[in-house]
Amino acid sequence: MNSIVVVCNNCSTKNRVPADKQHLGPKCGKCKEAFSFAGSAVPVELDDSTFPRFVSQASKPVMVDFFSPTCGPCRMLAPVIGSMARKFYGRVIIATIDTSRNQTTASQYKIRGVPTLLFFKNGQLVDQATGALPEQDLAGLLEKHA
Repeated sequence: MNSIVVVCNNCSTKNRVPADKQHLGPKCGKCKEAFSFAGSAVPVELDDSTFPRFVSQASKPVMVDFFSPTCGPCRMLAPVIGSMARKFYGRVIIATIDTSRNQTTASQYKIRGVPTLLFFKNGQLVDQATGALPEQDLAGLLEKHA
């Protein structure tokens, strides 16, 4: 799992927060002041073992990017996914799953081509899109499900 280092605005302490916990509103370990990840949010990296629990227990809508590191369109979409994680922080949780390493989840959702984006609300699949969408199209989909 990836993590984020956030500097507390109140006491300037550096805090390391697991990316999969950033949406839970963590507080500074020293002064207990809450801080926002809006400018530093990153996509949550999921795998076959963490995917079902994460999606089913998420308190906000979740968009999952099914990708492969060897896929050209996936690499083109990656910076857009990162940008959307920051723009939609607090409204939608953005996650990724590498289909080359996590084939069980990919086959469960019948992922035939990458990149494929799945949208979940309350643990239920509500929408999907395939292909490297332009940033404005992806933002529109996220607005729709936020």
